[in-house]
Amino acid sequence: MAEQRIIGIIAGNGVYPETFARAARAKSPEVKLVAAAFQGETKPEFLELVDAADWFRVGQLGKLIKFFKSQKAKEAIMVGQIAPKNLFDLRPDLRTLMLLARLKERNAESLFGGIADELEKDGIRLLPATTFLEDLLPPAGHVCGPVMKKRQLEDAAFGFRMAKETSRLDIGQTVVVRHGTVLAVEAFEGTNACIKRGGELGHGKDVMLVKVSKPNQDFRFDVPVVGPLTIQTCVEAGVKAITVEANKTLVLERDTVFKLCLEHGVSVHAMDEGGR
Repeated sequence: MAEQRIIGIIAGNGVYPETFARAARAKSPEVKLVAAAFQGETKPEFLELVDAADWFRVGQLGKLIKFFKSQKAKEAIMVGQIAPKNLFDLRPDLRTLMLLARLKERNAESLFGGIADELEKDGIRLLPATTFLEDLLPPAGHVCGPVMKKRQLEDAAFGFRMAKETSRLDIGQTVVVRHGTVLAVEAFEGTNACIKRGGELGHGKDVMLVKVSKPNQDFRFDVPVVGPLTIQTCVEAGVKAITVEANKTLVLERDTVFKLCLEHGVSVHAMDEGGR
């Protein structure tokens, strides 16, 4: 008899954890899901979708690994964000302190990479954060809303190049552009604040949001995501066009995203590195 597959879910905020759990159940009914939930981040109702769960503070890496091992999880996945303010408010346990002491840089990539290494030491492999969600990664071309016009596609290609550069420098993966000008660049404040600033500077006219992955991005964590909140924030800021990177950006709650885009006339286009 084959050994049951057990996946530990490191569950942040938003609908991402719920989306993953439902997709895992649909595509692999025999899988056992065990969740590490975080105070002030994970939705309590998410725990109804898993077989076992425990609550943690951000920074309790040793306790988290001990929990996964007690559940015999040999795989884990990071889904959902942890608010930046909580990352800086963490109270690290000994294992986290030892990890932080080894890091030369304390950005998201090095921190999460270090967590992946710690999991591996205990026989727990970190899965790509797109596992079971491949059908939510749109291919190149029109995604939803009005089809983009030639001028918009030119802005999309420009914004794509700019966002690739800012992400390469580890500043942010999102830019807001208008007619070949960068209006706003995402940094520590996050995507939604960047959208609001860009929309205000562009006076809500011909303004476009562009979101990409980092060059050589580790898709075990920090996958670009667009969801209903992204669309609503764009609508409120007067941003009527969104470009995402094809095959590398998750569209969560897709039906709601499509409905909102149709209702508010927001175009969404997926572009690859070839500019298609």
